[in-house]
Order: sequence, then C-alpha cells, then structure tokens
Amino acid sequence: MAISHLRNEWAPNVTRELLAGTVVALALIPEATAFSIIAGVDPKIGLYASFCIAVVSAFAGGRPAMISAATGAMALVMVTLVKQHGVQYLFAATILTGFFQIVASVLKLGNLMRFVSLSVVTGFVNALAILIFLAQMPELIGRGPTVYAMTGIGLAMIYLLPRITKAVPSALVTIVLLTAVSIYFGFDIRTVGDMGALPSELPFFAIPQVPLTVETLQIITPYALTLAMVGLLESLMTAAIVDEMTDTTSDKNRECAGQGAANIVAGLFGGMAGCAMIGQSVINVSSGGRGRLSTLWAGAFLLFLIVVLGRYVAQIPMAALVAVMVMVSINTFQWGSLRSLLVHPKSSSFVMLGTVAVVVWTHDLAKGVLFGVILSGLFFAHKVTHFFAVEADRQGDTTVYRVTGQIFFATAEAFHSAFDFRQEEVRRVVIDLSAAHFWDISAIHALDRVVLKFRHHDVAVDTVGMNNATATMVERLAVHDKEGTKLAPGH
Repeated sequence: MAISHLRNEWAPNVTRELLAGTVVALALIPEATAFSIIAGVDPKIGLYASFCIAVVSAFAGGRPAMISAATGAMALVMVTLVKQHGVQYLFAATILTGFFQIVASVLKLGNLMRFVSLSVVTGFVNALAILIFLAQMPELIGRGPTVYAMTGIGLAMIYLLPRITKAVPSALVTIVLLTAVSIYFGFDIRTVGDMGALPSELPFFAIPQVPLTVETLQIITPYALTLAMVGLLESLMTAAIVDEMTDTTSDKNRECAGQGAANIVAGLFGGMAGCAMIGQSVINVSSGGRGRLSTLWAGAFLLFLIVVLGRYVAQIPMAALVAVMVMVSINTFQWGSLRSLLVHPKSSSFVMLGTVAVVVWTHDLAKGVLFGVILSGLFFAHKVTHFFAVEADRQGDTTVYRVTGQIFFATAEAFHSAFDFRQEEVRRVVIDLSAAHFWDISAIHALDRVVLKFRHHDVAVDTVGMNNATATMVERLAVHDKEGTKLAPGH
C-alpha cells in the first residue's frame, strides 16, 4: 500500500514525468535568465536558484507536479536591495525569506486560502495568462519574418502533433525540431545564448558574506517579509490551480514549509528567492507531469543543461520558446470566464475583472490578489446586510424587538438605529436574539449602546434567546451589565 502511494505521488508514469520535466527545464533557462536581469544580478544566480528550489520543493513541497523556481514577481522585490547593498545581502534576505515561510507553515497560514474566492482565483489566472503573453512580445515585435514564421510553425506543431501521437510532449518536439532547423539553415535570429552567458560550474555552498549585526537584520528583514508574502501568495494560488487541473488536493501548509526550505537552500548555494511558477506548472501538467519526479527532474536536468550542454542550449532559438509560452498563455486563460460575465452576479464579475486589471496594470500578482480579496470581502459584507432585520411588536407598556440576521461591523449601526428610544408609555423592552448572531466587538458595542440608552430613558431591558456563541461574547465583552456602567456622552 505504501509503495503504491509512493509511486502515485512520485511517478505515476516515469516516462511522462521525465519528458514533462525536460520541457520545463528547457523553458526555465530563458525565464530564469530574464528574471536575474530584472533583479540586477548575474544570470547564474537565477539559474542556480531555479535548480535548488525545484529539487528541494520536489521533496518538501505539498503539491506534486508543481514547478517552483526563480520568478519575476520575486525579482522585482529584490531590485532595490541589490542596487543599494549588493548580492550578498540578497543571499541573506533569501535565507531569511525561507525562515519566515517556515514560520508561516507552523502558524498554518496556508489555511487562509479558503478566504480567496473563485472570482479572485479566476482573475489571478487570467491576469497571469495575459502577462505571460505580453512578456513574449519583445521577442516577437520587430524581430523579422523568420521569427514570425518559426513561432507560427511552432504553435502549429504544438497543437497538431497531439492529434497524431501523445507519446512525446509536443512542446519538446517543437523545441528540438526548430532548434535543428535554425542551426541547419544558419538563421540569424535571437537565441537563448543572447540573453546572457550560461554558467559552466556547479553551485557551491557558501554562507552569505554579510556582517552578523542588528543593522544587517534591519536591512534585509523588510525585503524578506515582502518576499515571503509574495512567494507564499503566488505559490498557494498556483497550487490551487494545479489542484483544479489535476483534480487532486494538496497540503497548503506543507507547501509553505517546502517553499521555505527551498529558499534557504537557494540562499546558501548562491541563488535568489523564488516561488511556484504557474506558467511552468501548466507546461508540466500539460506535458503529462503528475508526480514529484517531474519537478525533481526539471531542476536536475536544468543544471545538467546549463553546465554540461550549455553551448548547445545557447543555440535554442527564442522563437521556439515563445511558441511554447504563447501556448501556455492560451491554455492558462479561463475562456469560459468571458461567457460567465453575462450570467454570474455582477459583484463576482467585478471582482474577477478588478483582479485582472490590477495585476496587469501593476505587474504585481500580490497586489491584484489582495485587491480581489478585499473587494470580495466588501461585497460579502454588503450582501449580508440585506439579510438583517429588526421587527418591533408593541404589547401595552412592553415592546418586543425580534432581531434576525448577522450583527457585525457592517450591520452594527443599522442594529442600533432600528430601535425607538422615545416611545411614550413604554416601560419594558424585550430584545429577542434567537434568530440573530453577534460576530465581533462592534456588534457587542452596538448592543451595549441600545441597552444603556433604554435604561437612560428609564426603560427596563431584557435580552433573550442568545445562542451559546453570542452569549459567551456578551459575557466577556459587554459592559451594560457591569456595575457602575453609565451611558457614554453623546449616546
């Protein structure tokens, strides 16, 4: 049983896992190089990071088949640190990032994914698909007819070959054949080697050469916290997407710890901080990767490619990789979400479109997701207020108020305003809470205001029907039954 579980987790189909990992490794090279350039560091730092993070997360991560490596979102955070303090501080910040992510795992922050709505996830995916597509434009615009032709032929091969055979990932066949054609005909087009020199030596263990002082900690901590947050957010979102693609579940808290361990190792071996990559993960899953072996092989084969086969890898035309990434963007985009705009609630559609707009505008996935989550929360709070009501029933000198719905910060003021404090000849008020629930301190404060205000007008107040949770909060937090309590000024 254990062996069967291990096989399913690591390599449901060894051949498919290795082939999928090979495609990912080839596609990682230009991306890791580009992200290194964005961060202002040598290309080898991004490549070493991609190797370390992919290999470690294969063992420690919580989501089989997900690819983690150096990413653009993380690279953008590092620019100022590298510019002002140098690359050694980047390595130190990367290690501290990993530590913070492990702490996040201990605190089970991975469970916070339950608060991210489907609209936000869809917006995140669509925005990322658009960003992946836009990132290919510099390799296409103005590059000449040869590049256009090769990219078009590459896309045709990627989509048509699976109709003939699925034995080998079509993306891998495309890269190999277009590279062979480019070399044979001697096309003068941009290649992987034009992006930067590939390293020829293995990464080695080294403690970052920074002073072990409080000042160093003050410098790197803000960057490490930001990197940890961005990395976890992107990784957990990507894990959710791979869960959906493969119809499986993953351990989000283990993923937090796995990302942390991977970043610590990357920092100790001369790499930059990284996280999960949705583009590469889609390539892996689309190519047949389902287990941890594909992730492990992607990292290991990446190192083999750059160190041993670097001179051949450098000749891969960018047009071939552009074709693969355009395919990724097309497959990643949730095309059904466009039709859903007509049938889904307007609030859900607005959240999805807002998430896309913020991500594409800022090129910051974290800001877009945060915007979407906040917007979802506001719409939810607004929706809940419509299920709140207070009905009054006058019975002689007694008025019974029946409260229905959820009382929290968004409905607290409406709750207070629903009571008539100046009814003549009313000597007693009963507040029936059997159909209500109090959620927070704002709700309890509103109840205090109501009770104390009635008492201020010499009206006796009884509260009845509280559920256990509400009664516990009232007992702990309410002040209207405390001795010596008086009505606050202005109430």
